[in-house]
Amino acid sequence: MTKQGFLITSESVTEGHPDKVADQISDGVLDAILHDDPMGRVACECLVTTGLVMVAGEISTSTYVDIPRLAREIIKDIGYTRAKYGFDGDTCAVLTAIDEQSGDIAQGVDKAIEMREGNMTDAEINKIGAGDQGMMVGFATDETEEFMPMPIAFAHRLSRRLAFVRKHEIIPYLRPDGKTQVTLEYHDGKAVRADTVVISAQHHPDVDPKEIRADIVEHVIDPVLPGSFMEDHPRILVNPTGRFVKGGPMADTGLTGRKIILDTYGGWVSHGGGAFSGKDPTKVDRSGAYMARYAAKNVVAAGLASKCQIQVAYAIGVAHPVSLMVDTFGEGRISDSKITQLVMEHFDFRPAAIIRDLELRKPQYRRIAAYGHMGRIDLDPMPAWERTDRAQILRKEAENQ
Repeated sequence: MTKQGFLITSESVTEGHPDKVADQISDGVLDAILHDDPMGRVACECLVTTGLVMVAGEISTSTYVDIPRLAREIIKDIGYTRAKYGFDGDTCAVLTAIDEQSGDIAQGVDKAIEMREGNMTDAEINKIGAGDQGMMVGFATDETEEFMPMPIAFAHRLSRRLAFVRKHEIIPYLRPDGKTQVTLEYHDGKAVRADTVVISAQHHPDVDPKEIRADIVEHVIDPVLPGSFMEDHPRILVNPTGRFVKGGPMADTGLTGRKIILDTYGGWVSHGGGAFSGKDPTKVDRSGAYMARYAAKNVVAAGLASKCQIQVAYAIGVAHPVSLMVDTFGEGRISDSKITQLVMEHFDFRPAAIIRDLELRKPQYRRIAAYGHMGRIDLDPMPAWERTDRAQILRKEAENQ
């Protein structure tokens, strides 16, 4: 806490971070399967370490994917193309351990309890049961154009910029691994200044730390963070250990699903706990979270609240959610109970409806496996859960209440 308000921090990482390498391989496998078999069931996990990629999971599909070849292509596309990095797509070993989805799980997904109990109303949408139990959280705020909290929005912009200057050789000595972190000061609920900015960028061993700092400030930080946030000269930490040569999977083991906070809202709100990458859309960890984001963003875009959090929960094999809760943190234009009613009327949270409405059987997941799954208005086309196409009807109905 400060006398002026409070500080909040969010982090991001580049696509070359070992955890994100794993996420991208897992989602690359998913995309490859969905390309030929949109009904495929995928739960794909990945581990990356020095010279080794391990891909494991449960996959039921009618198609074939050359997983070792795909993993190598993704690794090289990220930028690990030279053995001197300690990890590269040509020389790493790729091991696979794949089994089919459990029949016990499949029977609940193939036919939801609503169908098994004889409820044939809206049968096609009731057909698919949730692929697991759990709770998911969606959030939106009007403080950025992405409808995302400003700390995580800035952190992701810095990470994308860090990758851009590497790939376009604006800073030619950079290597694929990198992390960013932004601490903002809030006063009366609004971000007013940057307090601390941290950039860790993997680099060639012969570059002077002073040169790295100057280049990162000039080419990464200054183009991204608004000048008004930098007027009080925030603390800037570039490679605070003094050296970042050994990076990527050689320095740290990477695992699928280990960056769930930066995948979502940067710690601004609660998280349900489930990861996204490598899971087909019958897994509500992924699809439920996307639908909750979609609904929350439309509530905020409609002007019903400046912030909106939606929590939804499921039971495995059941199509309808077991609970849905809306929280506008006391900033709703109408009551949370009325917003909840509108959300339930205009957003169908059954898995089959989510898959239909958000077009989730399309291959599209590797592109969101790095730099966040939410707020991705930088992508063309942007994900369906980032649309605000239901804001107008929400606004109209709220005005008539």
